Amino acid sequence: MKKLFLLTFALFLAVLTQAQTKKEVVFSTEPEIECQSCVKKIKDNLRFEKGVKAINPDLNTKLVTIQYDSEKTNPENLIKAFAKINYKAAVVEPKKEAEKPDNKDKQEK
Repeated sequence: MKKLFLLTFALFLAVLTQAQTKKEVVFSTEPEIECQSCVKKIKDNLRFEKGVKAINPDLNTKLVTIQYDSEKTNPENLIKAFAKINYKAAVVEPKKEAEKPDNKDKQEK
């Protein structure tokens, strides 16, 4: 019983530690991603970068969302990885509620 408890506790700690290091960042690119060929090029090349967990290019928004291990890489390294495949990438900051146009109109009234 004691071994089972220790094993469960160790597994819990491992999962907890893993969750803390996983981060997500959104990039815009130049040139913009416009086709499946662009998506394939980005996915095929960035997946080999150290720490990259998932790559999700979105053709509708023209943005690339990347989940990564913050202990192994950072947004600056990912920007360099985009440069290797001739894309200029920039981090897109998420809009705060107060910055959205609908909320500004409500606050001004």
